[in-house]
Amino acid sequence: MSTSFKVLLLDGVDAICAEVFTKRGIQSDQPGKLEHAELLRILPEYSGLVVRSATTVTAEVLEHAPNLKVVGRAGVGVDNIDLKAATAKGVLVMNTPDGNTISTAEHTCGMILSLARNIPEAVASVKSGKWDRKSFMGTEVYGKTLGIVGLGKIGTEVARRMASFGMQIVGYDPFASEEHAERNGIKLLDLDEVLGASDFLTVHTPLTEKTKGLISLASAEKLKPGIRLVNCARGGIIEEADLPVLLEKGVIGGVALDVFSSEPLTPELIAMVQHPAVISTPHLGASTEEAQEKVAEQIADQMADALENKGYKGSVNGKSIALLANDDVQPYLELAEKLGTLCGQLMPKHSSELTIEYNGESARFSELLTDGVLKGLLGAYITDSVNLINARTYATDRGLSIKEISSNQSETYRDLIRVNLGKDGAYTQIAATIFGEKDYRVVEIDKFRIELKMGGDMLMYQNQDVPGMLASVAGALASQNVNIGALSLGRGAKGQDAVTVLQIDKKLSDQEFEKVKALNGVRELKYFSLPE
Repeated sequence: MSTSFKVLLLDGVDAICAEVFTKRGIQSDQPGKLEHAELLRILPEYSGLVVRSATTVTAEVLEHAPNLKVVGRAGVGVDNIDLKAATAKGVLVMNTPDGNTISTAEHTCGMILSLARNIPEAVASVKSGKWDRKSFMGTEVYGKTLGIVGLGKIGTEVARRMASFGMQIVGYDPFASEEHAERNGIKLLDLDEVLGASDFLTVHTPLTEKTKGLISLASAEKLKPGIRLVNCARGGIIEEADLPVLLEKGVIGGVALDVFSSEPLTPELIAMVQHPAVISTPHLGASTEEAQEKVAEQIADQMADALENKGYKGSVNGKSIALLANDDVQPYLELAEKLGTLCGQLMPKHSSELTIEYNGESARFSELLTDGVLKGLLGAYITDSVNLINARTYATDRGLSIKEISSNQSETYRDLIRVNLGKDGAYTQIAATIFGEKDYRVVEIDKFRIELKMGGDMLMYQNQDVPGMLASVAGALASQNVNIGALSLGRGAKGQDAVTVLQIDKKLSDQEFEKVKALNGVRELKYFSLPE
């Protein structure tokens, strides 16, 4: 056996993990639970570290591991690993994004059926010696509507399974294509339409600013009365503190939770799950023998390949590490991510194809830059879960076809990245380039030449190029105490169509936005925001 590499296995990872390392000629140690001080003491011995969710790999832990080359997460989420610190130290981080899919989907389906037939409460009643059939009258799922928020791998697998029970499936995912939805028997709707149509609703998204508290007292009026909720994704998507009131008012008829905003549960959460209409399990979505064995085996093989420089499948930050040594590509990558962030806010929902054109020097890095565009595009929806490694997977899982066109010949600008968003939206094509250090600018929107610095809060609209249009918009903003910091105007021939982008000093409220949108002559008003 080669002992050039040693791997530390923590968090009770399945025994097959050690078996795989042994077969690959790599020594592994599985000491059980370690005190923090002891972990820090022994870390210098190891080239690899395998964790599940219990161990947090902080910057401090990484500082005490001078020989560490790779950290493997036997599971999907890597939120317990400091990616920035790992990348800065050149430590590869890997995960197994597919290993838990079936287990989590099956657990979700079990939760749906348990809610419909009151199975947990009936079990508890019989075990207590009672025989009370009348108290546990259920409902069939056949013919009912199941709403799914998030149509990645898990959400899609739930749809397939519950369709076989005769449920009608509706779903919301702005990046899922119509073809993907149709292929899996899902009718795509807007989020509010899904909330209003669903007898049962299950969520399969990361926890982001947009999904936090997705179901709460604030959204109560949007919900179909008596809706039953399931969350096997991330705690906090359903506002737990609001559930007792929603249940007492009859807004929701029941809720099944496998994940919580705080785990283990706080006293407040323990009190909440005591409600008779709440079903709860202790984060069991991935807790099957098959899933744990699968992810343990996968992570061991992936890490062994990485340690032996044979492959880097499942790497979360591999490209980022490589880029640290390549100063040439960094500006293009920043441009690509900013452009993707802009496109994600402008592209029509459920697009099936995205075409990215590279002209000039940027064409040398086209594959990587496409990953950057997709990372920016999906980032607002998937947040910390999306990175340069998995962005394509997230996109293709939702049926998005990606096409690249590269040319070493420059156009008006030395380097240009152009994204074609499809024909169905108000804005179909955006192009951007680099003017100077950290100076990234949009230079083309559809057929219009424009010059827009990429950063801050923006308003964009179409209008006929006639006198007074800009004054009307500026007046509407000024009347609401909204200041304009900069503007850019693109137009065709005099008096014909134009596009205007205003950089404003704050994000508009819905009321402020509607006041501008109502102006005569303003078309396709869009708000978007880009990091400074």
